[in-house]
Amino acid sequence: MNPTDRIAQLVEQLNEHNYRYAVLNAPVISDRDYDALMRELIDLEARHPDLIQPDSPTQRVTSDLTREFPTVQHDIPMLSLDNTYSEDELRDFEDRIRRELPDEKLQYVAELKIDGVALSLIYENGLLTRGVTRGNGTQGEDITPNVKTIKSIPIRLKACAEMGLFSNPVPYCEIRGEVYLDHNTFDAINVQREKNEENPFANPRNATSGSLKLQDAQQVAERRLSFFAYSFRSRDIQLSTHSENLSYLERLGLPVNANRALCNNIDDIIAQAREWQEKRPDLPYDIDGIVIKVNNIAQQDKLGATSKSPRWAISYKYSAEQAETVLENITLQIGRTGVVTPVANLEPVQLAGTTVSRATLHNAEELERKDIREGDTVILEKGGDVIPKVVRVVTAKRAKDAVAFEFPKNCPICNAPLIKDETEVAIRCDNSQCPAQLKGNIRHFASRTAMDIEGLGTALVDQLVDNELVRDVGDLYDLELEQLADLERMAEKSAQNVLNALETSKQQPFHRVLFALGIRHIGATVARVLSDNFHSIDRLRDTPPEEIEAVHEIGAAIAESIHAYLDDNSNWDWMGWVFNPSPNIYAHIDKGGDWNLIKKLRATGINLESEAPADTGPKPLTDEIVVITGTFTRWGRQQAQDLIRALGGKPTSSVSGKTTLVIAGEKAGSKLAKAEQLGIDILNEEEFFSKYISEENV
Repeated sequence: MNPTDRIAQLVEQLNEHNYRYAVLNAPVISDRDYDALMRELIDLEARHPDLIQPDSPTQRVTSDLTREFPTVQHDIPMLSLDNTYSEDELRDFEDRIRRELPDEKLQYVAELKIDGVALSLIYENGLLTRGVTRGNGTQGEDITPNVKTIKSIPIRLKACAEMGLFSNPVPYCEIRGEVYLDHNTFDAINVQREKNEENPFANPRNATSGSLKLQDAQQVAERRLSFFAYSFRSRDIQLSTHSENLSYLERLGLPVNANRALCNNIDDIIAQAREWQEKRPDLPYDIDGIVIKVNNIAQQDKLGATSKSPRWAISYKYSAEQAETVLENITLQIGRTGVVTPVANLEPVQLAGTTVSRATLHNAEELERKDIREGDTVILEKGGDVIPKVVRVVTAKRAKDAVAFEFPKNCPICNAPLIKDETEVAIRCDNSQCPAQLKGNIRHFASRTAMDIEGLGTALVDQLVDNELVRDVGDLYDLELEQLADLERMAEKSAQNVLNALETSKQQPFHRVLFALGIRHIGATVARVLSDNFHSIDRLRDTPPEEIEAVHEIGAAIAESIHAYLDDNSNWDWMGWVFNPSPNIYAHIDKGGDWNLIKKLRATGINLESEAPADTGPKPLTDEIVVITGTFTRWGRQQAQDLIRALGGKPTSSVSGKTTLVIAGEKAGSKLAKAEQLGIDILNEEEFFSKYISEENV
């Protein structure tokens, strides 16, 4: 099959698989088979960039950073809904509708009110051309690159020939809906943020909103946002009811929430509101109520809208469930990277179906801002109905002798100094060998997504550290059977199983080892990208941060973090804090090269490098350091960088005296000017294509 036909076939197949996975939740192939098709498409597009289709799944994520999102005008304002909080107010809503439409038969659609972020999608000839936030209702921000990363939003609408509707692409339509995060994805994001020493998001809606405003579309893609469509508008296709529009959206390939109902009167609506308030805790995503809309479009037009809200729709919002209890005391938790988190220990109370006895207080600034004190009566709420949080203090019930909580100057675990970095909110324990940090590091190192050391659970890790059997993760591989067997609840068989698991872990690939080291901002995905591009810990150490940053999916914070960790001699020639016999006191001494962590790991036979891909063709850009600037007609930035690497070159993000070639597209700015000043070779897109992109080179 020729490349044109094969690319078209792969695009069609992959888009269909994306639809089945992200919209229908009914995949028909394995992840491995999907990845194989995607790799084939990426390879074909790299060799034939002129054949890339606009709806190719490879075009969902760009590597270009969006410095600002342009403001655009909505064709029709995105009005907010009037809110109501009682069943009596719902009856008032229907009374108003009946007064406006006397003697007309009424029907309503009741839909779940997804607690997310409103979005407008513009499709032209079936192709997604723009994604815009609600903004102030009149104008919003064009965040199209970020919208394309949401797999449940089709880049191209599916043909729709059913019921005599158009089989050709819809010439123009606007689809509105809600972007959201499901609970499992939100929890996974917060777990990763805590591992990276970042503050967890308060709730899924905040996380969704923040994700859509990220400048790096790759980071947005990693958040795995979802979408429900709830509105369809087109000059060319005009159906008679809202429920028909929702069904049509489904046929176009959009996800539409299935939990909706036609209601003939207010009693049906109230029954729906009560049903979903009861079922709300069982949903995999957050809702904060239901939305009621007049079903007939002609009746909607008659009812019209105020300057702020449509008269034919209303939102019935559920009150957030709260509970009152007593905060017995505040303790401090030390994370694996030293971040100190205050925790409220509470008199147990029932909240949203669970017993709550602890709640995070986030950080010292939050504690001070809310003036939370030990012994206070507090109001609890589940943030996003998931994470318990202290909303406020009932100051009227505060004891007269209650005093403000003061953060200690030293770590409560090891007595090392607590430090405050002026660039962030967190307070940290300044001791990498603090037992709490060490325990966290070992648990992370042994976790399933890292070295996957079965049997090395929390209880065993605590004993290993408390008995001073390990001082870093490298010591795990020096453990002996007798040492483990002598620990509590550890028989010889269990001890041998742990040793076997440690031995098996030595075969883990380099990218998992890199993730297991627990470097800030280096998650599992980033670790794989670093491994694929640099292939060894030594090469990573020798690579300047600007070259690391030039790799697709790697931002400045990640590049600086990996560089700082590997450039710090204490991670190679150990210098740190060691135990002093005095209780809770650690002393700072230099142990020299014997404590070299990387040396320890290398000696065990752990993989600190990966195989570089086989050389598959000519490398005319060997030893060239290349900067890409401006925009191109054939490639996105990611594809251009991948192409440069395939040709042997090293893409970097900034022009310097070491740069040997600049490829300048349209709207090239300061980088082009600097290259001209330095006398660096400059090629435009056509010149680069004709010089380097030929059948023998790709």
